[in-house]
Amino acid sequence: METEDVSVREQLFHNRVRETIICVLLFTCLYIVSYLILTHFKKTAEFITDDVEDATVNKIALWLCTFTLSVAVCAVLLLPISILSNEVLLTFPQSYYMQWLNGSLIHGLWNLVFLFSNLSLVFLMPFAYFFTESEGFAGSRKGVMARVYEAVVLLLLLALLVLGIVWVASALLHDNIARKSLYDLWEYYLPYLYSGISLFGVLLLLLCTPFGLSRMFSVTGSLLVKPRLLEDVEETLNCTTFEEDSLSRKLNYGRSASCWVKLNLEAMKKDHQTVRCKRIALEMRRKASPWQRNLGYPLAMLMLLALTVMCVLMVCFNVLELLLDETAMPRGMEDPHLGMASFSMFGSLGAAVQVVLILYLMVSSVVGFYSSPLFTSLMPRAQDTNLTQIIGNCVSLLILSSALPVFSRTLGITRFDLLGDFGRYNWLGNFYIVFMYNMLFAGLTSASLINTVTWAVQRELIRAFGLHRLPLTVSRSTVPFRLLLASGLSKIQ
Repeated sequence: METEDVSVREQLFHNRVRETIICVLLFTCLYIVSYLILTHFKKTAEFITDDVEDATVNKIALWLCTFTLSVAVCAVLLLPISILSNEVLLTFPQSYYMQWLNGSLIHGLWNLVFLFSNLSLVFLMPFAYFFTESEGFAGSRKGVMARVYEAVVLLLLLALLVLGIVWVASALLHDNIARKSLYDLWEYYLPYLYSGISLFGVLLLLLCTPFGLSRMFSVTGSLLVKPRLLEDVEETLNCTTFEEDSLSRKLNYGRSASCWVKLNLEAMKKDHQTVRCKRIALEMRRKASPWQRNLGYPLAMLMLLALTVMCVLMVCFNVLELLLDETAMPRGMEDPHLGMASFSMFGSLGAAVQVVLILYLMVSSVVGFYSSPLFTSLMPRAQDTNLTQIIGNCVSLLILSSALPVFSRTLGITRFDLLGDFGRYNWLGNFYIVFMYNMLFAGLTSASLINTVTWAVQRELIRAFGLHRLPLTVSRSTVPFRLLLASGLSKIQ
């Protein structure tokens, strides 16, 4: 009997060691990738300065930002890893090499992401911001430690302020619970605070994702060679080259001319840059193969359209399920029971589609976030993003990514229930909030999709029939659709 107890303890010990090693390896890989990404965008001048103290402070803040970004990437991968792990165990139930992929490992990953997300949002990122802005208290010795002391004091004051606000909010909503758990910081207040942050992230995803789904068409189109109906590429390229040469001569003349001409140099430079970009795009279109020019762009647009329509249909189906079945409500579970049954009615194919849709929604939400007028200033630029912007980007991405599992489960994109503290949010059990959230997402996405597709078709027809060369600005209000058809028929004749 004692031998059996020892063997069980050894097995538990080996399982815990194996899970720790896997989590450390995964996080190390994500940390390296995140560091390379931030290094690509950071402003090099802030880290190579004559002031050694500022350089050290910036490096420490960059390490904290890298940690936060790696946690955000891990939060994005939570649901895909969980869904794919279940399908792998279903496909290879007796495989010895897949025994390490179990519910304990997946549950531990969810708990670690929740813990590190709290740590990054509540402590690390505010400390990084205060650390970079601090100079040390008046009268203290200058140095890195003086900045650390000031940043810690400011962080403590901010923590007291935030916890006071959270206590007041919990007292207004749950008076008895707030009074009983006044000193229960870890078990009540931090999860309650993170629940509010997650709710904000889910609402932000509701606004950014439909807009991002419509923007994905234009962003993808800018990366591909677009086919042009009834367009002579050679003629357009010759005209653009002639225009660029003309602007170059004007620029050369303006640099040595009178002051009045020099005042227009900036405008001419912008026009020259625009024409140059247009010429490069035309040259790419001319060099592209017929398959790439005529098939790549339509296939990409059709794929984006199919993914977007699939998201809307799944949300509409989830709305019907919410009205008919209580199990469609998002909820938490203690044990995922991996390898028992597929989380999709279509098996492994449906699970793969769920993973693709989750990642597609995340990419669309990021595109919509940076395309929004409120957050355009946060857009990172290669080798020209200061440290404050990097901190703001990391916080924003962590809020979006940590809300992605709740967002996907609330919309019914997946049936994989939330693990750990992700399923403890009180508002997830409110039918009216979940139902209205689904309706708003379906309505906003459908409206954005219809608007994008109809305007894209009219814009291509305007270009195809040459109406974009008119002296007046062409828009949907100035050029009716019947005018496009009449112009096209006259060209054909």
